Formats: sequence, structure tokens, C-alpha cells
Amino acid sequence: MRPRHRSRHRRRAGHAPLRQHRHPGAGVNIVAYTARKIPFVGTPETNPETKAFFDGAASGKLMIRRCTSCRKAHWYPRALCPFCFGECEWEQASGKGKVYTYSVMERANPPYAIGYVTLAEGPSVLTNFVEMDFKDLKIGQDMKVTFIKTEGDGPTLPFFTPA
Repeated sequence: MRPRHRSRHRRRAGHAPLRQHRHPGAGVNIVAYTARKIPFVGTPETNPETKAFFDGAASGKLMIRRCTSCRKAHWYPRALCPFCFGECEWEQASGKGKVYTYSVMERANPPYAIGYVTLAEGPSVLTNFVEMDFKDLKIGQDMKVTFIKTEGDGPTLPFFTPA
């Protein structure tokens, strides 16, 4: 049994709690979207299963996989369907979707936002939100795909912006 004369949290009774983060908003700049460099690690040629995705992105098309057996679309591209283990084929997505969830990184320099967009075809895609004021970002907001070249010799990748 615990002696009653000691506090449960091992601080002396009557002492104020620790205050490590007194100013959680210190250093936060309220800034609209500014272009930031987007790094890419690796090369599109490292995985033959995703080559069609990168080729489509280079030509301005968002490519997703659809199962030939159950007809369900899925993301992340893979050779076998995650629902029924059937064969899959590439198809062009509409590029339209709705924000499922998001997070704004205001302390980063420059600030940026990431989140999931549920495509009109069904799957949810983890993405960056670009060319917008992050204060206007809302769950359920209509989005459309846009393609941006990554820094250096990196490939063109899909990002989302308000429709």
C-alpha cells in the first residue's frame, strides 16, 4: 500500500507543476503558402511496379491500380489486390477528391500542409496541399490534382490544390 503522506506524482505537495513549454505559439509565423523545395529520395526506376505511376505523373496523369477481379481501386500501387489478391491493372484517376484529414506544419520554414485526400474513385492518398492559404483548408473540401517537379533531378509528383 502507498503511504498517504506522499503525493502521487513524486513532486512535493504544494509545488506548481513543471512548465516546460510556456509559449507553445512562440515562433509561429502566419504566412500564406510559399513555394517550398520538395525533395525526392531514390529514383522512379528502383521499383518496376510503380514505373507506370511515375510515367503517368510525368505526363500529367494520376494513375491508380484497380483489381480485375473485385473491381476495387486501391492506393498504394502494388501488383496484387489487397482485398482479394487478384491481378490489377493501371487506370487514370479523375484527379478529383475531398479532404479526409490534414495537418498544417506552421513551425516549418516555410509552412506546409499534408493530409489524406479521398479520391472520387475510392482510395485515400497521402499528399501535400499546395498553392493555397492553409487557414482556408477544411475537412470535406473539394480538391483537384496538380503536378509539381521535385527538386534536383527528382520526378514530377501529384499534389492537391482547391478545386
